[in-house]
Amino acid sequence: MQCVILAGGLGTRMWPETRTVPKTLLPIAGIPFATWQLSWLAESGIDSVVYCVGHLGQQIRDHVGDGAAWGLSVRYVDEGDDLRGTAGALRLAHDQGALEADFLVLYGDSWLQVDPPQVLRAARERREPALMTVFRNDGRWDGSNVVLEGTRVARYAKGLDPLPAGMRWIDYGLLAFRREVIEDRVPAAWPADLAPVCGGLADDGLLAGLEVSRRFYEIGSVAGRHELETLFAARPEAVSRH
Repeated sequence: MQCVILAGGLGTRMWPETRTVPKTLLPIAGIPFATWQLSWLAESGIDSVVYCVGHLGQQIRDHVGDGAAWGLSVRYVDEGDDLRGTAGALRLAHDQGALEADFLVLYGDSWLQVDPPQVLRAARERREPALMTVFRNDGRWDGSNVVLEGTRVARYAKGLDPLPAGMRWIDYGLLAFRREVIEDRVPAAWPADLAPVCGGLADDGLLAGLEVSRRFYEIGSVAGRHELETLFAARPEAVSRH
């Protein structure tokens, strides 16, 4: 079971810290965030990780290495200074032969309360070639961007104002794709974002939806990082394990 971690961005909302430290290595409860993420993935049953890196990517390589410290197999796809966007990074991974037949996609600043292998297994049972985890948000933590109809994402669009009727969910931050989606829908050697790719899949009836019940956290903002620090401070037994 493979998970691709998107960790190549500049992290501008966390400057000046992320001028010299990649966002995924920012300390949370005194531990680099990547350590938390990799421990969670490994303990859940994920065995293969692809890091899509760019800004300060060598620091991520130096910290994670080949993944053996977590019992993982880790390889890297490096955008260098020519950042390609979230979808473009996946296309680069595809073109370098790094993607398995199906895989998960996780952002390098996301802390999620869900079982990743269960998500991938759910995706394998669906006819749709892509699956998005979604959370009933109702505008609480960020702008809602998903219309969920049963087990299918009927619409996905960011930044709409006013929100369409029924747009009460938000993308949770964990996706599953079959490899051909990236080949067919993301142009080679060109910057591209995942949002329009997922929006197009939803419009074509090809994006399954899996609702999760526990909220997401992120370290891409000062407030988000503080929230996660608070969560971990309330769970000292989790900190001691890592």
